[in-house]
Amino acid sequence: MSEQKYDYLVVGSGLFGAVFAYEATKRGRKCLVIDKRNHAGGNVSCENIEGINVHKYGAHIFHTNDKVIWDYVNSFVEFNRYTNSPVANYKGELFNLPFNMNTFYQLWKVKTPAEAKAKIQSQIDKMNLGEPANLEEQALSLVGTDIYEKLIKGYTEKQWGRPATELPAFIIKRLPFRFTFDNNYFNDKYQGIPIGGYNKLIDGLLAGIDLQLNNDYFDERGRWDSLAKQVVFTGKIDQFYDYRYGQLEYRSLRFEHELLDVQNYQGNAVINYTEREIPYTRILEHKHFEFGTQPKTVITKEYSQEWTYEQEPYYPINDVKNSGIFSEYQRLSQKEQNIIFGGRLAEYRYYDMHQIVASALKKVSVHFGEDNLGLGNNN
Repeated sequence: MSEQKYDYLVVGSGLFGAVFAYEATKRGRKCLVIDKRNHAGGNVSCENIEGINVHKYGAHIFHTNDKVIWDYVNSFVEFNRYTNSPVANYKGELFNLPFNMNTFYQLWKVKTPAEAKAKIQSQIDKMNLGEPANLEEQALSLVGTDIYEKLIKGYTEKQWGRPATELPAFIIKRLPFRFTFDNNYFNDKYQGIPIGGYNKLIDGLLAGIDLQLNNDYFDERGRWDSLAKQVVFTGKIDQFYDYRYGQLEYRSLRFEHELLDVQNYQGNAVINYTEREIPYTRILEHKHFEFGTQPKTVITKEYSQEWTYEQEPYYPINDVKNSGIFSEYQRLSQKEQNIIFGGRLAEYRYYDMHQIVASALKKVSVHFGEDNLGLGNNN
C-alpha cells in the first residue's frame, strides 16, 4: 500500500472541489486534486481564443445576494459589472427578457402596467382552463397565449426534448412578471464576471495545491484512495457506488463554437431562439461578458439533448423515479466515514455558482467543527 501523503484526495477540480481544497489547505491540511479533464475548473473553465475568454461549457454568470460569498470570490479575482440582459428571437422578432414592460410593449404596444396586466388576464380568461394537466396548460394559465407561444413553448420543448403537453405541470411552478422597464435578468444585488475569465478564480483557489489532470479516479481507484486519509468526491454518486441502484438521468448540452472575422456578431452576450424549428436554444457571444473590443468574435450555439454515458451530465432530472434512486445512494453516502460528497453530481441537484461556493464553505465549516462563516441563505 502506498504511503498516505495527503490529508485529502479531492476528486474533481470544479468550484466545489477547488473551494474545499483551498479552505483545507488554509487550515494546514495537504490536498491532492485530480481531474479527468485536461483542465481545472470543471464547467466554469474558459478557453482564451483571440483574446476572448470563451465559456466552453455554457454561459456562467455569477450572481448572489450574499455579500460574504461575493466578497469571497472577489478576494481571488475582481469581478466586473456585467448585467445579464438576454434577448429572445422568435422568427426574427426580438423581445427583452425576463418578461417586463419592454417585452409587453414589443408584443402588444401597451405602455402601462395596468394595460399589460389586463392583456395577460384577458388571454387567460378566454381559455377557461381547469386544473393544469401538463406544462403547456400550466404555462398558459400563468401567462396567456402570446407569451407562451412566442417565448416559452418552443424553447421549453427544445430544452426537454419532448412536447410541452407531455411534460409535467410542476416544472413551471411560476413565471415571474416584472411590470417595470427593467431587463436585468437576475434580482440579486451582486452580479458579474471575473475580469480575465473564470480560470483566474480557479487558479487562485488552487494556487500551491498539488493538481493532476487527465486522471480518471475510477481508472485507478484503489491507488488514489491509498494516497489520502479522506476523499472529497464531486463526481457522479451513482458511479461511485457502481450503479448498484441504477443510473441517474440528466439532460445534456452540446456546443458549437465558431470564431468569426467580425467585431460584433449579435450585440448581446445571450440571445435565446425560442421557436421550435431552430435546433439550438441560444447563441452566446462571449466577448460581451467582458465588454470586449477585440477585432474578431467567438459565438457558441447551444443545443439541449438527451444524456448518454459518454456525454457530460448537466441538469439532473429530479422526477419521482430519479429522486427515489438518488435517495438510495444518499443513504449509502451518509454511512461513509472517510468520504465527503459535494457538488451537483454527488448531490444530484442543480446548483448556481454562488450556491456551490456556499455549499463548499458550509461543508468545510461543519467538517472542521467551526461556525458557518457568516453565510446567508443561498438556496
